[in-house]
Amino acid sequence: MSLWDWAVHAYAAEGVSETCLTLQDVHDQNVPLLLWAAWTAATGRRPDNETIEAAADTARAWDLAAVAPLRVVRRTLKAPIPDIDDPAREAVRTRVKAIELEAERHLLAALEALSPAPDAAPQPPITALAAAARAWGTVTPRPALVRLAERLPA
Repeated sequence: MSLWDWAVHAYAAEGVSETCLTLQDVHDQNVPLLLWAAWTAATGRRPDNETIEAAADTARAWDLAAVAPLRVVRRTLKAPIPDIDDPAREAVRTRVKAIELEAERHLLAALEALSPAPDAAPQPPITALAAAARAWGTVTPRPALVRLAERLPA
């Protein structure tokens, strides 16, 4: 299963989207990078430290150039804005949301391209999640990562 298909399936599982948003908004983590890490564990892939760092660099580049700025625009357009007609605002917000999702899909494709071939049995995702979180930021939010690992489909 491709990373995109796996991520869409995983994100739809009960509690996953909420946990991912907490990791993103409270713990400043990159959700596509975390989903990539969990997918590598689920599919028996074992990225080495250099690959994990390259994945974090790729995620950082996409986040800075496209995903984060689009998210800011989308969130700004969520609430009514004086002098902007609500249907027009919502139409633009919907298009920005679609472009943000497209950028995340390209990020996931780039991460999948960095991934080694499967060479082992699937593993629980927590170790891979922690490694990706460490590569992304200075603090590893272990309790939130454990919650995510527990909610991801097997």
